[in-house]
Amino acid sequence: MSQPFQVAQPQIASLPKYLLLSMRPKQWFKNVFVFAGFVFADDILWNDINKIAQVVATFILWCLISSSIYLINDLVDIEKDREHPKKRYRPLPSGHLAPGAALTATLIFLGVGLPLAWLLSWKLAIIFGAYVLMQLAYSFRLKHVVILDVFIIAAGFVMRTVSGAVVLSITISHWLLICTGLLALFLALAKRRHELVLLEAGSGSHRRVLDDYSTELVQEMISIITASTIIAYILYTLSPSNPHIPVSPFPLMLVTVPFVVYAIFRYLYLVYKKDEGGSTEEMLLKDWPLLLDIFLWGVTVLIILYVYRQ
Repeated sequence: MSQPFQVAQPQIASLPKYLLLSMRPKQWFKNVFVFAGFVFADDILWNDINKIAQVVATFILWCLISSSIYLINDLVDIEKDREHPKKRYRPLPSGHLAPGAALTATLIFLGVGLPLAWLLSWKLAIIFGAYVLMQLAYSFRLKHVVILDVFIIAAGFVMRTVSGAVVLSITISHWLLICTGLLALFLALAKRRHELVLLEAGSGSHRRVLDDYSTELVQEMISIITASTIIAYILYTLSPSNPHIPVSPFPLMLVTVPFVVYAIFRYLYLVYKKDEGGSTEEMLLKDWPLLLDIFLWGVTVLIILYVYRQ
């Protein structure tokens, strides 16, 4: 018979370490979506130090705001996480970080992040405010609503992309928003499948919404989103909104399609054959073929956008 999970006692000396772990710095990679508008802008912005500083500041603020949401999520789910085979070792459910310290840090992060966002752009502050309200609704209620839960996750990625364009006062491509949203849905559904497989029959006791999902249903959704993501990206390469992208003798962005298709197929391989998908950031750090493919895609896109400009 397995031993009951033992909750540790928080130590003041270890507070910075466990607070940082609860902020989930590995997940800050999601905030790179704020650079999408900067990279795909019609005009070259690399030589504008002010623009670079603005988008970097936006990225840092997203790290601060998103970390406050992670802390809120862990506070809300602290008891359920203690029953989870992996989440029980997080600082809050394991007892290494006191709930009071997590709540104080959350209030400080929000109290600093939102006013600083307003100084950058009032539109950016509105996006952050909407994001926080949406995530609070998600943490306390909407994460238990089937299908809507994954749409909220996807919305967070789209808001990151929009915020990067807003702070730079540039127009963002509708194709970029569509591809971002579809890709985020793909990642969210892959995570749901991983949770179903990991927790099996007891999945609902850990995350109530999982009772409304099944592996068959999620696999059907993933199939639809996979096809939609690839088609949307191909359509973007055929009709780019950036007037400087070469379209003769053929739309040059088409050469990036194989990288995108490989990345999606590789991710599906890891999800279905390796039972991964619960943590995108860990997959990126561990799987060199996927990481190399994304790097080559990025290099190819930059060459097309900035070397072969019309």
